[in-house]
Amino acid sequence: MRRLAAIWPPAPGLHEGQTLAEARAILPDLEVLPASPEADALALEALAQAATRFSPMAAADPPDGLWLDLTGCAALWPDEGAMLAAIAAWLAIPARLALAATTGAAWALAHSPGGPALHVCPPGGEARALARLSPALLRLSPQAVAGLRRVGLREVAALTRLPRAALTTRYGPDVVRRLGQALGGEEEPIAWPPPAPTWEERLDFAEPATTATTFERALLHLAGRLCERLAAGGLGGLRFSALFRRTDGTAARMAVGTARPMRDATRLARLFAMQLDALDPGLGIETMSLAAEALEKLAPRQALLGHEARAADLAALADSLAVRLGQTRLWRPAPRASHVPERSLARAGVMQATAWPAPATPRPLRLLARPEPIMATAPVPDAPPLQFRWQGTLHRVRAASGPERIAAEWWRDGADPDRLRDYYCVETIDGARCWLFRAGLHGTPRPPRWFLHGFFA
Repeated sequence: MRRLAAIWPPAPGLHEGQTLAEARAILPDLEVLPASPEADALALEALAQAATRFSPMAAADPPDGLWLDLTGCAALWPDEGAMLAAIAAWLAIPARLALAATTGAAWALAHSPGGPALHVCPPGGEARALARLSPALLRLSPQAVAGLRRVGLREVAALTRLPRAALTTRYGPDVVRRLGQALGGEEEPIAWPPPAPTWEERLDFAEPATTATTFERALLHLAGRLCERLAAGGLGGLRFSALFRRTDGTAARMAVGTARPMRDATRLARLFAMQLDALDPGLGIETMSLAAEALEKLAPRQALLGHEARAADLAALADSLAVRLGQTRLWRPAPRASHVPERSLARAGVMQATAWPAPATPRPLRLLARPEPIMATAPVPDAPPLQFRWQGTLHRVRAASGPERIAAEWWRDGADPDRLRDYYCVETIDGARCWLFRAGLHGTPRPPRWFLHGFFA
């Protein structure tokens, strides 16, 4: 039974944990996407990394929060409230932010229902700010919260009036620890991620530059410095970007991707030089920077021979074509784990090694992007068609084999588990070999339909 894991935007009558059937009864046109906790965790980590623009110490607080140590960072804004407002505007999504001297108080105020979206707690005011809040906002276990409520302790202020020893004896050390982390009596360790090394080289021009020749020389100089650092770290780059800052404060950005990790300065500069015709320097470029955005381990190698040299040449050709045609237009097909024919292929990098499993049954060399409907005449229930009409032409079948039954992937959202396909390999009297399928079964409320899906050699 599928249930709602998250709701956006909030809708009356819908709540987390509700079954999908109940939700659709309330909102029939509800758009549903499959939940992916792994993808959510990666997105939260990426958001924490991006939040380092406000503080060098930023960490994820799963499942849906961020920690920011803003000590000394408010000097860039008129006050702390303006700083929180800037963070909220940068997030560009509804969020609740709280600033306090302790992590426990900040977490409680940010998660307090009905509280302001931006809350600044003055130093030393944690006890007053938390006094009327529920002990559950101290991040206590449900069992501890239930035990406190049974004896009438429904506010944080009531906990502060009790002896710490009595609380520990009756409810365990967690209650006293969380209370201390909120009121300042105990530090809370946070696993701040170590700052990633900045693989970037920058060049400031003595005078604004406007010519392509100057930019080519600057790119070669920056690429040489960057690739030397990459070589010292045993790394190679898969994606690079160049930033051109104009004298009027605007900037232009270029990016290139490579089929394999590389740190060849000459080749890297050449890839960027191919895009310089589209660069508008304006009144002049005063600063250039070159950065490696995606890195992989790249051990030193001896001179390439044989097929390795050919692979290197192919990678260089692929990089040049990707710059001219676009990164999304250069790819190679790769197998994907799916028995549904139109989902069994995926796009992969040009140099990515792929192993194609041998199919259990024959598959056509040409698969249509979408199955095309046909009119077919066939005995029931499972016999192959005797003839079919496609694009206005009647084709008579001379030989056929099948059926091969393929069911829908019921675990994918939107798939119809009752819609089966029976595939047939047919040969027409004209010699064409086609791959047809019947969608649905005879005797069901929905009559079956026939489709053409591909052609054999």
